[in-house]
Amino acid sequence: MSIFLKKTDDVNDISVRARCGRRAGILGIFLNTLLAAGKITIGAVSGAISVLADGLNNLTDCGSNVVSVIGFKMSEKPADKEHPFGHRRAESVASLLISVIILVVAVELAVQSADKLLNPSETDFSFLLMGVLALSVAVKLFMFFLNRSLGKKLSSEALLATAADSISDTVATSIVLISAVISRFAGVNLDGWLGIAVALFIAFTGFSILKETVSGLLGRAPDAQTVADIEKRVLAFDGVKGVHDLIVHDYGQNKMYATVHVEVSDNLSITAAHDLADNIEKNFAAETGIELTVHIDPLVFGDPVVDLLKEQTESIVSGIDPAFQVHDFRVVGGEQHKNLVFEVAIPFDCALSETEILRRIREGVTRLNGGACDCVVTVEKQNL
Repeated sequence: MSIFLKKTDDVNDISVRARCGRRAGILGIFLNTLLAAGKITIGAVSGAISVLADGLNNLTDCGSNVVSVIGFKMSEKPADKEHPFGHRRAESVASLLISVIILVVAVELAVQSADKLLNPSETDFSFLLMGVLALSVAVKLFMFFLNRSLGKKLSSEALLATAADSISDTVATSIVLISAVISRFAGVNLDGWLGIAVALFIAFTGFSILKETVSGLLGRAPDAQTVADIEKRVLAFDGVKGVHDLIVHDYGQNKMYATVHVEVSDNLSITAAHDLADNIEKNFAAETGIELTVHIDPLVFGDPVVDLLKEQTESIVSGIDPAFQVHDFRVVGGEQHKNLVFEVAIPFDCALSETEILRRIREGVTRLNGGACDCVVTVEKQNL
């Protein structure tokens, strides 16, 4: 492991990530080439379609490793005019291409296996074939543990995709090995059937990687722990009364941008509020690596009338659904009539329509303060 990642290496350093990815990819190319050569040769000689297909699978793994190496090389490039957020998503693109290669291999393997079922032929058993398959299982297990370990430490989608591919290859080759043993000693030719089983397993692995990678590229929501850590850090600053509308954008491993609305007292001067926002942003850049942009929301705190109306409004909103949250609460108007201006955050999976939610809120608000209140409400869907 020290050949790839030393104890003193910073896993967030893009050059360290690129070096580890390149070395793991080059090792994968070397090992997969040897496995492919051995299996294709023995599969062609023995007539074992499942062994030949497994060898072709290893050959395409070489292509996956090449894609991974190129992806890590591209991710190392700094931000430029065309890509101001950097190139770290190149690792995700590499993972996407790896999943496509895996799916293509699965289809080809299924076609060859079906042909074997329609046109059966004898398979020559040999201990050399058994030895190559057993060695392949051991090598693929080694590659799985290596890539999974590096992938977790570096939070690399490309390496984790390669690890998933390696464990699927391990299972596929194990199935082929079992098929050869059964065919030899039980006299039952399962080559074609198990070839299809291997194809289905490989396809499942490819689809799983594809789904996970596409989800990230489309803009997956941040995990709950990341959101909680950001909110906790912001709330720790003096003068911050509340946090809401947190949006996190992930541009690749350890490259995140975020925006957040920070509630402060309206008694805070513009200069003091600006300084607070600057301090929060600089703190995040220095200690978390997150490029955070802070929007200041000046609100009234400690006013008995405003506090009471806010409490009553929150009760109305939570009465519709306890998951709903009230933000940016303001009271506009005089003694005779008041407008309550606020935002309501609702979950993405909320079954109620926005029209229905607004109707219920207005019905409740218009009964407050002797009927002298109305409301201006903005409904926003968020991860709550």
